[in-house]
Amino acid sequence: MSFGGAWRRWRRGLTTRKVLAGSVAAVLLAGAAGTVAVASGDDRAAVHQEDRFLEMPETPGSARKVSLDTSFFTTGTGARPAILLAHGFGGSKDGERERAQQLARSGYAVLTWSARGFGHSTGKIGLDAPDREIEDVKHLVDWLAKRPEVQLDAPGDPKVGITGASYGGGAALLGAAYDSRIDAVASQITWWNLADALFPQGVRGSGAADGVFKKLWAGIFFTTGSAGDLTGPPRGPQPPDGQVGCGRFLDELCAMYNRVATAGHADAEAVAVLERSSPSSVAARLKVPTLVVQGQQDSLFPLDQGDAIAKAVAANGAPVGVDWFAGGHDGGTETSARVDTRITGWFDHYLKGTGSGTGPAFRVTRTGGVDSTGFQAVLRGASADSYPGLAGTGSRTFELTGREQRIANPPGGAPPNISTLPGIGALAQFAAIGGGVSLDFPGQYASFDSEPLDSTLHLTGAPAVSVKVQADRPDAVLFAKLYDLGPDGRQTLPQQLVAPLRVTGADAPGGRTVELALPAVDHSFPAGHRLRLVLAATDLAYASPAQPATYRVAVSSPLTAPTVAGLVTEAAPLPARTWLLPLLAIGVAAVLLLGRRGLLRQRRQRHTPDPALAEVPLQITGLSKRYHVASDRYAVQDLTFRVEQGQVLGLLGPNGAGKTTTLRMLMGLIRPDAGEIRIFGHAVRSGAPVLSRVGSFVEGAGFLPHLTGRANLHLYWQATGRPVADAHFDQALAIADLGEALDRAVRTYSQGMRQRLAIAQAMLGLPDLLILDEPTNGLDPPQIREMREVMIRYAAAGRTVIVSSHLLSEVEQSCTHLVVMDHGRLVSAGAVAEIVGGGELLLVGTPAGYGPDERAVAAEKAAGLAGVGSVEVVERGLLVRLDGMAASQLVAELVRLGVPVESAGPHRRLEDAFLSLIGGSA
Repeated sequence: MSFGGAWRRWRRGLTTRKVLAGSVAAVLLAGAAGTVAVASGDDRAAVHQEDRFLEMPETPGSARKVSLDTSFFTTGTGARPAILLAHGFGGSKDGERERAQQLARSGYAVLTWSARGFGHSTGKIGLDAPDREIEDVKHLVDWLAKRPEVQLDAPGDPKVGITGASYGGGAALLGAAYDSRIDAVASQITWWNLADALFPQGVRGSGAADGVFKKLWAGIFFTTGSAGDLTGPPRGPQPPDGQVGCGRFLDELCAMYNRVATAGHADAEAVAVLERSSPSSVAARLKVPTLVVQGQQDSLFPLDQGDAIAKAVAANGAPVGVDWFAGGHDGGTETSARVDTRITGWFDHYLKGTGSGTGPAFRVTRTGGVDSTGFQAVLRGASADSYPGLAGTGSRTFELTGREQRIANPPGGAPPNISTLPGIGALAQFAAIGGGVSLDFPGQYASFDSEPLDSTLHLTGAPAVSVKVQADRPDAVLFAKLYDLGPDGRQTLPQQLVAPLRVTGADAPGGRTVELALPAVDHSFPAGHRLRLVLAATDLAYASPAQPATYRVAVSSPLTAPTVAGLVTEAAPLPARTWLLPLLAIGVAAVLLLGRRGLLRQRRQRHTPDPALAEVPLQITGLSKRYHVASDRYAVQDLTFRVEQGQVLGLLGPNGAGKTTTLRMLMGLIRPDAGEIRIFGHAVRSGAPVLSRVGSFVEGAGFLPHLTGRANLHLYWQATGRPVADAHFDQALAIADLGEALDRAVRTYSQGMRQRLAIAQAMLGLPDLLILDEPTNGLDPPQIREMREVMIRYAAAGRTVIVSSHLLSEVEQSCTHLVVMDHGRLVSAGAVAEIVGGGELLLVGTPAGYGPDERAVAAEKAAGLAGVGSVEVVERGLLVRLDGMAASQLVAELVRLGVPVESAGPHRRLEDAFLSLIGGSA
């Protein structure tokens, strides 16, 4: 299970459990698995890898042992500083191999290990408990002190640093707090106080006990750790009766999670357990140089957790560096190379006393739109000589307008508003460049806006505002968001972050006024934009009260936005074309000299719109695709066909023919291995603008059952971010012909009505090309007829429909053209009439008095004729498959043989044509 998205090493997860003082246990460790030497397969310095199992006491003084699976990486000879490299939750030492090799080539002895309960290590997960996982770290330091490859500060005291991300970052901080021999730390996307991270509270001065349960992240984390229940025999004793889903967790942790997940809030015991596994419990011991790398796109361990780490280390007088990068548990786009280089530089300075420095005291990666290709964000760093904290070095205040507003928490807290989807970094990254997805349901939120900004505001830190909350229940749970509201009414939520708050005593007369700390971000609000504060009653990622409640909310103070004047933004990096153009010119010259001008021209034209196809809805040329799991055969091979305006095209083929793969490539969801797809002359690729002219319906579209059909469609269109006028609601709804049902709750709809609503959703914006995958599944005959009429009406206006279906009779009635595929190849393409009538099957009718025995004799005579393939006796006649003989000649021959012929004509249905085209078997 991975909790990040874009970075290999940030796919780690949550964590930690107890930090309890323990004595340094007696020297350990017998090598249980021997050693293995592994050299890297490239031309860089060879890396020696030694794998072994090391035994540890289960707890200090315990006779029971656990085995840790370790790998030790070195290059060359001689003693050098060491680095402990910890992995993230759900991972193992294997995920750190590449980074370990990099550090080894940089002159370090690197020790990686799989923590208890992960990889091939035994034991149970204690969430970086001081008497378990952190005691293991101390034993690993002991082991390093005995290795001849490791430089020593004193006997038994190696020169050593420690680093890791998320779960590994927690181990790094706690390990340094509990073992004074560790000389430097680089923590990455990790927590300061695990209780506050899982039960955050946006009200200043409150703690986790009053916090709001981060249920989705906690659920992902505990589900990942519980996988042992599903994948094999659990390690160690089974949990007590009634305690489910424990997997590889210690029983007490499992019981704690089951308790708080059921209640939806923390109790004192849970807070105590989580805080013992938190660096905050040993803040005074963090006295070594510490680099804090925290992700801006991180709804699990946001920037305030890294801020607390940095402040604690600085308060102890130790050097500290802070780096806010464009990534985190929710993903991101910044590559790991820059941060890896900075961490290596940090260790070079504090372990080797070499290097060019530790980098700026504070650096933040900023997103400045998208590059000229339109595919990725432009990232630029800004740095300062000192870390300003979340309050910044200055501030600007903004009055927020809006009367007191009444909002509701629905029964069960559903449907919930949406700020982010944990672990899906694309949303946070899109928000940074003006996109993203957030959703607030009417009646469940209040909003308060500033006046348009007279100048750009670059917010760096955590904004603050006072709000008054009055409720009809003792506790009010709200979720605060600060939107960037553009002049066109489009709003974006920076980094998709939200601040939860639980206001106790909200039912007091006059309510309660609290100071609210909004999420810490680095975001630029352009001049002319507004700041919009939204207070919502629900959020998908958090636990809301199950009981219905009504809140009255109002703003009680101006909003304070922190700024950092000393941040200096680096110059934009030179576009790749600046230095690639000279090389390209040389390459072009070489191509010209070798007479290969056509190749260059082909590459330049690959994505250039083709004016000749500007009116052609779809042209597929030489399309091929093979999947890695079946690399020996093609899913689609050399597929070519064309679709014209006004056609209803049926895509037919047996299971495995390649229909779904073709549709996925057509919609830009997967990339072909060869060939091209052009829609109205534009080449299709992921995110291509021309895809806005395509509407699609996949069987099983989901709707919110308590809302009307009309409300569902409006919410869907709102999520696209496009203007309401572009939706063409009236035209799409007229084609779908749902009538008064549009204003009824979707839960009252029949299956046919749901299907038509889904097609209406696909038709919003009246796309020029409509793709329908099995639109008639689950419908009864009258509903199928209605669906057929919907498709015909839509295409009648000059638009184009592509439908994939297994109901051949319906395809025959509704489609004007067909494409038949089998085993990934095109079998036939053309008008339905041509394909159905193109066979050589002739139905010869005989008089009513011509009995079965006589027809059997006639069939035998006909079968003996040259040019006849086969003859079948059917009711009232013969079904003759011609093999070279003309129909007129057959009739003449039958009359000559004495067979009374009453009628003769082509006999072929689409089913017959289809089966004959694919060899008779689907």
